[in-house]
Amino acid sequence: MNILVINGPNLNMLGIREPEIYGRTTYKDLCDIIKDHCTKIKVDVNFFQSNHEGALVDIIQDALGKTDGIVINPGAYTHTSVAILDAVKAVNIPTVEVHISDPDLREDFRKTSFIRLACVKTIKGHGLNGYIEAVDFLKEYIKNES
Repeated sequence: MNILVINGPNLNMLGIREPEIYGRTTYKDLCDIIKDHCTKIKVDVNFFQSNHEGALVDIIQDALGKTDGIVINPGAYTHTSVAILDAVKAVNIPTVEVHISDPDLREDFRKTSFIRLACVKTIKGHGLNGYIEAVDFLKEYIKNES
């Protein structure tokens, strides 16, 4: 089983950006945590991060036929990107939306998620552990769908 973890804008700044919201763990540390977990549960994992909407669309489209599931934290594009929504719908790969914080408890504009319309699950407000929960969920979901 192969899972692609996609992170959108500013997630490369984990550990620096608003540590009171996102913590002090770096993006590299997050990837290492996920990689270690995936090794234990025998799941292959690949990572992609970009601050550019088109690059996120490209990696989603490129996943077609190569990836069994996607974990995505689109960052600010959650609230603005119909293009990312359409890409996830087009490839029809089971996708879990993840947010480190709970956007519903923040500014009003963060309460809208376009990508949620194409996701099999949303995990929000569980910190970095939300990524692990998403991987575990996808592993079971994909196994049950086969």
